[in-house]
Amino acid sequence: MTGRTTGREPGAERKADAGAGRIDVVGVGEAMVLLEADDLAGAERFEVSVAGAELNVCTAVARLGLRAAFASRVGADPFGTRVLRDAAGRGVDTGLVITDPARPTGVFFKEIRPDGGRRVHYYRAGSAASAMDVPDAAPILARRPRAIVVSGLTAALGPGPARLAAALCEGAGDALVVLDPNLRPALPVPALAPLLPGVGLLVLGQDESRVLFGESDPARVFAAARAAGVGEVVLKGGPAGAWYAGESGPEHVPSAAREVRDPVGAGDAFLGGYLAARLSGAGPGAATRLGAELAGRVVATPGDTSGLPAPDVARALLRHALAEEGVARR
Repeated sequence: MTGRTTGREPGAERKADAGAGRIDVVGVGEAMVLLEADDLAGAERFEVSVAGAELNVCTAVARLGLRAAFASRVGADPFGTRVLRDAAGRGVDTGLVITDPARPTGVFFKEIRPDGGRRVHYYRAGSAASAMDVPDAAPILARRPRAIVVSGLTAALGPGPARLAAALCEGAGDALVVLDPNLRPALPVPALAPLLPGVGLLVLGQDESRVLFGESDPARVFAAARAAGVGEVVLKGGPAGAWYAGESGPEHVPSAAREVRDPVGAGDAFLGGYLAARLSGAGPGAATRLGAELAGRVVATPGDTSGLPAPDVARALLRHALAEEGVARR
């Protein structure tokens, strides 16, 4: 895989990196404890889990057999313990998670409405993760990851996380910088345009491309992203599938969703599958199909990651993606 200095082709250094002991992917962001009920006002019990976009991406990467680490901060509280334990249970390295004794772990609540809609209430202001800043970049870069995943969610947490995202884009070296805008109505729209020249892979939805580029047509989005300095782009269209840049223009991959019970986490699964495939040597077409397959499984099951296939099945899917192009699994 090459980084910013050699054209940002995600699969190019696969042979050179094999066996080198490098972390494949570091996801940088916030993981919170989620408490979920049908009626928050009247609930006596909650379903408890851990959720976070970047951690979800790392979970998919680890499920596919690559090395993933999560970089964040949590509070010195039971919720922080829960985040660390959950991440480790997913096979994700937590050595880059700092415990902050002065700030709490973020939490949020989800209510499932009778019509199937979801209402979410966040309590993340002043959280440990919101205090991340430029000094957090050094230990991340010291692990020499092949790819660093940042998102608009991280940049929207506050000035410190926004500076951290910029520092990682600027100082990534040979690491591929991966950006998922992950724009959310409950958070301010972060200033992502200055980050784009340092981004090797941009994976975004059509709703986000309208915000960033004023376009949703795949060809125009790809052209605008290239003009902004981005190396590689994948555009997601939800039920409409996804597009990647082929040799003669945008190529379409249909959605793999057979049933939609909970759309949350689908984009993270897509990105994890796409990135793992590209880092393993697959081309963008096979990587997009693998990402779509993982996303389709996730939306069929409640929860951000519970629909991901078991490790043996996930790794078989990755081997199949690589076999499409005659690439042997490292």
